[in-house]
Formats: sequence, C-alpha cells, structure tokens
Amino acid sequence: MPNFCAAPNCTRKSTQSDLAFFRFPRDPARCQRWVENCRRADLEDKTPDQLNKHYRLCAKHFETSMICRSSPYRTVLRDNAVPTIFDLTSHLNNPHSRHRKRIKELSEDEIRTLKQQKIEEAFERNQATQESSENNEQNTVSEEGGEEQEEKVVPLTLEERENKDYLKSLFEILILMGKQNIPLDGHNVDELPEGIFASDNFQALLEYRINGGDEVLRKRFEMTAVNLEYCSKTQQKQMLEVCENCVREETLREVRDSHFFSIVTDEVVDIAGEEHLPVLVRFVDESHNLREEFIGFLPYEADPEILAVKFHTTITEKWGLNMEYCRGQAYIVSSGFASKMKVVATRLLEKYPQAVYTLCSSCALNVWLAKSVPVVGVSIALGTIEEVCCLFNQFPQLLVELDNTISAVFQDNDEKGNELKKICRSHWTGRHDTFEVLVDLLQALVLCLDAVSSDLSVRWNNFIVGRAFVLSSALTDFDFIVTIVIMKNVLSFTRAFGRNLQGQTSDVFFAAGSLTAVLHSLNEVMENIEVYHEFWFEEATNLATKLDVQIKLPGKFRRAQQGNFDPDMTSENYYKEILSVPTIEHIIQELKDIFSEQHLKALKCLSLVPSVMGQLKFNTSEEHHADMFKNDLPNPDTLSAELHCWRIKWKHRGKDIELPATIYEALHLPDIKFFPNVYALLKVLCLLPVMKVENEKYGIGRKRLKAYLRNTLTGQRSSNLALLNINFDIKHDLDLMVDTYIKLYPDKVEFQDCIPSSNSEVTDDA
Repeated sequence: MPNFCAAPNCTRKSTQSDLAFFRFPRDPARCQRWVENCRRADLEDKTPDQLNKHYRLCAKHFETSMICRSSPYRTVLRDNAVPTIFDLTSHLNNPHSRHRKRIKELSEDEIRTLKQQKIEEAFERNQATQESSENNEQNTVSEEGGEEQEEKVVPLTLEERENKDYLKSLFEILILMGKQNIPLDGHNVDELPEGIFASDNFQALLEYRINGGDEVLRKRFEMTAVNLEYCSKTQQKQMLEVCENCVREETLREVRDSHFFSIVTDEVVDIAGEEHLPVLVRFVDESHNLREEFIGFLPYEADPEILAVKFHTTITEKWGLNMEYCRGQAYIVSSGFASKMKVVATRLLEKYPQAVYTLCSSCALNVWLAKSVPVVGVSIALGTIEEVCCLFNQFPQLLVELDNTISAVFQDNDEKGNELKKICRSHWTGRHDTFEVLVDLLQALVLCLDAVSSDLSVRWNNFIVGRAFVLSSALTDFDFIVTIVIMKNVLSFTRAFGRNLQGQTSDVFFAAGSLTAVLHSLNEVMENIEVYHEFWFEEATNLATKLDVQIKLPGKFRRAQQGNFDPDMTSENYYKEILSVPTIEHIIQELKDIFSEQHLKALKCLSLVPSVMGQLKFNTSEEHHADMFKNDLPNPDTLSAELHCWRIKWKHRGKDIELPATIYEALHLPDIKFFPNVYALLKVLCLLPVMKVENEKYGIGRKRLKAYLRNTLTGQRSSNLALLNINFDIKHDLDLMVDTYIKLYPDKVEFQDCIPSSNSEVTDDA
C-alpha cells in the first residue's frame, strides 16, 4: 500500500519515489508543530495517534540536517525534527482545481507567532553551528555524539562511478545465486587433476557476465589471468552479509510499522557443519494479514544461558526489534534441545512478561510433548521413527512393498488396512496420534523390512538392504516396543486437546477451557500409576510376543550393574521407574508451563470472534480477560462500551449475514475501523504462535525454509544465501547495498589487485 505525502501541493507517493516517508510524531507538542507548519486545517482536529497511523510527510519537507542514517539500512529523523519546507502558493495558479489538501489561511496574530518561532529556531540552529565549529577547531569529538553537520553533496569522480557500477554488478551476481540456490563453491580442488584450474560458481558467473557484454566488469578484468580470483572470499562474505541485512531489513521495517510481533524458532539445523536456529517472525501487515516470515539463522550455543543472551542480543541489537512489543514466543525443538530452549523462553519472560510462551500452531501438541520428554529411550525412539519414515518416502518402490505387506497383515480388516496405507503416504510422524499409528503399523513395517533385507535378488540396492536390516533390528528391540506403547497410552489423554488447538478458532477457545479436565486425568493416572503401568506393560509384552521379540531388561542397564544386579528388579518395575513415571510427571509440568494463566486469559479473549460469540449466545465477558492487553489498546477507557456495541452488532445482524469464523475474517471486515479497541485485541491475539495462519499464502516462510533445507546439501548451505533464497520475492535496492558496503568497508572500494587462486596454472585466456 503506497504512502502519500500529506503536505499541501505535494503529490509524491512512496511507490513513485525513493524518498523516505515519515509518520507524524505521537508526542502531542511536536505533532502540533507539524500540523501548524503543514497549514492543513483538516488535520487540526485529529489526535496524534490518528495522525501517526494515517498520515506521512516525505523527506522533501525537512532540512537535510534534520535527517540522519541511524544505521546503514535505516533513514530516520532527529528527535527534534520539524518540517519547514512547504509549497503554499502553487495552487493559486489554478484556482479552479479541486484541491483535497486545503491550506489554512492564517490570521495576522498567527503569522506573527509563526515568524517568531522561525526566528527562534534559526537562532538555535546558528548557536548549534557555532558550537560545532568551535569543537572542530579544538579537535574534540564528543563520545555521545551530537547532530552531524550537513555534508555537502560532492559529485562522484569517474573512478568512483566506475567502482560503484562494478560493485553493483557483483551484488547482482550474489543476489542471483541466492535466489536460484546456487552454492558459492564449485569444484572441489582435491577432485581436480594437478595443474588444472576451475573457478568457483561465483567467478564462473562473473566470467559469463563479462562474456555476455558487461563492459564495467570487462574493463576491470580484461587483463587478468584466469587463475586469479576476481573477488576474494573475504569480500564475498562481506558483500553477502550486506545483502542479507538489506533484504532482512525490508521485512523488519514492516514488523516495526506493525509494532506488535511474535518470535518463533524451528528445529536446530546444520549449516555447513555448524548448528543454527531458524528464526521466524509473526506480524500483521498494513493489509490486516497475519504473516509469518523467515528472518535469519542464529548460531546455536550448547550453554542455554549463553544462548538466551545471544538470542536476545541478536533480536534487539543486531536486528533492531523492540522486545517490549513482543506478544508471543514459541520454539519447535528436536529431541534433546527442549530444556535449553525452555531456558531461553524463561529468560525472555523475566524481561518481557507479555511475550507469552505458547505452543506453535505448526507442531502437534503430542509431538512437541514427546520431543520434550527428558528420557533417552524416547529420544532414540523418535529418531528411529523419523529414519523409518524417511526411508520409505525416499524410495517409492518400498512404499509399494509396504502396501502389499499391510494388505496381508490386515486381510481381515480392509478398512483399517486402507486407512494405514493412506497414512503411510503422508508425513505421519507429525500427527497427534503418531505413536498409535506406529503401534498399528509395527508388524507390517518389521515384516516388510525383513523381506527387503533378506531378499537375495538384485531387486534392492545395497543401501536399501543395509538400512532395512538396521531399522528392522531397531524396531524389534524390546526397549523400543515398550517405549512406543507407553508413549501411545500416556499421550492419549492429550490427543483430543491437542487436535482442538490446531482446529478452528472456536475449537481453540473451548480447548482452553478443557485443560483442567486433561490435567485432572493425568494426575489421576499418576496417583494410580501401578495399575495403569501394569496394563501398558502387558500390551507391550503382547506386541513383542507377536513379533517374536525377547522380553528383557536393556543390555546397557545390565552392563552398568557389573555384578550388583538386583534380582528383584523386573522389566515391568524398571520401565515404570525409568519411563512411565518421569514421562507423566514431565507432561503434567509442561502443560502447566506452556498454558500459563496469562496464556489461558489470552485464549479466553477469542470470544471476540463473532462465531465464538454466537456459540456462547452472545453472553461473553471479554473485559475481564483483556486487562493484560490494556496498554496495547488505543482507547482503553472506552473498551467496555465498544465491546457492548460489538456484541449488539452481531446479535442483531441480518438473517443473511454469516458470523465471521476466524480472526482473519474479522480483521478484514469493512467496518472494523469503527471498533479500534476490538481491532487491536484481535491483532494481538492472532500473533500468538498457537493460532494458525489462516491464509496459507502468508505463512509460506516456514515452507520455503523446509524446501531450502531439503534441497540443499549440508556442506553447501549458507545462512546468507538461505535468506536470499527463502525471501526471493522481497524487493532489494542495489544502490542501497552498494552505498552500505562502501560505508562499512571503505578500504575495499579502491581498485585492488586480484587475489591469486589456490590453483596455480593458467589453462585459458581471460
């Protein structure tokens, strides 16, 4: 949506100009000065909040000394900036034109006051200039830094222009490589015969561009031997960092304009041999759409306290987000990482209590709980399940073999067999009932893998046969069998609750009210664990018997005893103490932590959605739960009256009007602007990571991230190129990238000699 300049006789808009556009300040005194200088009578009765939200002035109306670059990526106004440059007469040349921005006619007293203000401002500026000059003469520089003196625009020399064009060409190549997912490195030097030179992908594309007629690059490199690098690895890395920061800044600018946001991390991934956390941000854009965008990777730290500090520092200092506006945080974790990310969440909550810790809508509750269980056997079982799923999805012929095995095992129950076949062709390891599906499938999986691993024909290659043998052995280990059976039974108490959390808005609302019953059931199981565990263990032994698996204590446990083995220690007691009890205790505590009182109060506010309101017969009381968001409302004093009007509006709607069923639908109502408090509440509520992104096209950041990781070899991944690839549709400003690079690395912009390559012999002409 373009921004239009509110100044009289100014027709500039953001889509037709590279100028910066600035919001009216919220400070009442400064805002009044802006309005007075604009001479727009129609703006005088508007509040600072209204002006800040809906009106902008372009940079042409400010003296250049009032504008500064707070970072290489942002143009900002000084704190005391006031617009002073206006065209207040050109409309007089065409008196019959329909002039929308009416200019206020000033009285004589107002003119005198305005002149006096300008005289005082000029005097203050002169004083500041004199003080600055005196300081310069004394060669003293204040550490705090004051207003920088206005720099004169010096025309670029021919050499500087050529250098800028050269850098622009390099940036264009890097952006192309990022968008098309082309790795920087080409052939491995170790793979080449001695004396043969092969350029990397970056240099190859650069040569291709020279041969295609790029005169700027040709002039720079026409006398360079081909065994010399055109751009050093260090310079490539620096330029990639500039590309990444500029592209990220485009998204972060929208986040800042939206004010409120939530932070979500995905599972730890391997980027060129180092562990990183993918970070995504949720926000509502100017078009009232909830978006979830990928903004970068954060290096993972083994120490959770160090990780928490670096996580906070990166978001606030490096990326420039104000965590005071963070309204939610969620972490999708791999097994073994849950406790560390919980420390991060706790530290952020201590500093920012309104950054509610929630579940992420893209992860099933039961899967999230299973990955967080601090039992080694559960982590091993989850890893085995993922490997089995990956093997069958990687080779379609294995799925066909599994279909045939399922048909044989469930020949007396075709309906069940067909259902399992369909499930096997989906990502079934992410389902709410993953362990239930696995228990039903286990016999068919084992029989199928055994058949593949023992096949003496050439039907299967050695890799498939080897993996089938290893996975069959893992699936027929009694420790694995008892683990998946106990997890299936424990998580059955949270399955319906978790499914509702990923359902419609009304399902989420009513799920929040059912948490007490879920916790009550789990506490009852804990109190009668002897009885429950006996049934679960019996189910595990029956399944093991069907698969001809020996029922025994784990070998690692027996070896650890080294002669001190307790003869009274049975397999049933062992798994009760080592698995059942800690799993239930952990799940109870995790549910209490993730569904805090603050989180539940927020979910209760979902009764604002008209369809939920209708199911409650319009007998709702959001006022009691909305207190936590009071400071986020534009007019909190009128909230009660506004909510009453909101309820009346939908209670007495026309018969042909359907109740909006989601926050997305409510935010896009034409008359939502008449309910500013309701709009603000709905906007904050949909930011909670537990709420799903209703319109899929605005939640593609995670899908693109998964696609990049799936399609890129671990050794060829780059955090810089990944951001360019995942956000390939974000606009980029080459001139800004070049200027930023020149400011950050001024010593790099001089004409440099090329860098000798690691290969020594020249084999071609340049």
